[in-house]
Amino acid sequence: MSNLKAFQDYLQHEKKYSIHTVTAYVNDLLFFQDFLKVNFEQDSLEVVNYSMIRSWIISLVDNGISNSSVNRKMASLKSFYKFLLRTKQIESSPLLKHKSLKTPKKIQIPFSEKELDNVLNHIHYPEGFEGIRDKLIIDLFYTTGIRRAELIQLQLQNVDLSTNTLKVLGKRNKERILPILPIIASQIKNYLSERAVIEHIIDKNYFFLMLKGVKFNDSFVYRLINYYFSNVSEKVKKSPHILRHTFATHMLNNGADLNSVKELLGHSSLASTQVYTHNSLTELKKVYKQAHPRNQK
Repeated sequence: MSNLKAFQDYLQHEKKYSIHTVTAYVNDLLFFQDFLKVNFEQDSLEVVNYSMIRSWIISLVDNGISNSSVNRKMASLKSFYKFLLRTKQIESSPLLKHKSLKTPKKIQIPFSEKELDNVLNHIHYPEGFEGIRDKLIIDLFYTTGIRRAELIQLQLQNVDLSTNTLKVLGKRNKERILPILPIIASQIKNYLSERAVIEHIIDKNYFFLMLKGVKFNDSFVYRLINYYFSNVSEKVKKSPHILRHTFATHMLNNGADLNSVKELLGHSSLASTQVYTHNSLTELKKVYKQAHPRNQK
């Protein structure tokens, strides 16, 4: 078995990465291998020095590849050489002294509480199954911080109205339990009543379905969120991830502690959750300036 195939199996079966992530990692390595063949007349990924990698970085940048995309490719290489070290195929990583390229920090702007109120309470949804389903999806994103993939893959058996909880399968197959509010439980009951009358259900195990009885795809959920929020918001980006971002920001703004938000989001470390503190800090500064006596002088 080649090291590349062994690495692919390692990512898929041990690291539990999604098929999309595994494919991206392997493609990056294959592109680098092609670069080595053309520019250095070798195709061995194991016998590489940093000057070869640096030449590839320069080539990528010269071809208009963004710094963030270059960094992602370097992450693929880093992971591969870490695997080779672990399996004693090499003695040191050629990326040992590599530093990531600088990228501009993108601040994602959450929806306001008013925008959420408008989309949930003041716009028209279709009658029947689709309207009830669409509103529930938006409310679930906003009240649980669930990821798009987790929502799509949510199983019927993992929605427990006796405890008002959802069991979701997150990144790397990590399960977590999400509490749901009474208002969401009520919407779920209405949705299940409508779901029960769909004539031909193909994907029976999935909680969310299209009217044809099949589960969602990624683009459908993105289009759905974009469509409804286009009625209430002029923000450029209107996506399921912005709703997840909004959930975290509003929780922090209203006094939730960072660790609790981390657990709800399913993050493995606080560093991932801290990106959501920018907006809560903005709110905190506003309240601070309004409330502190020294600012009244």
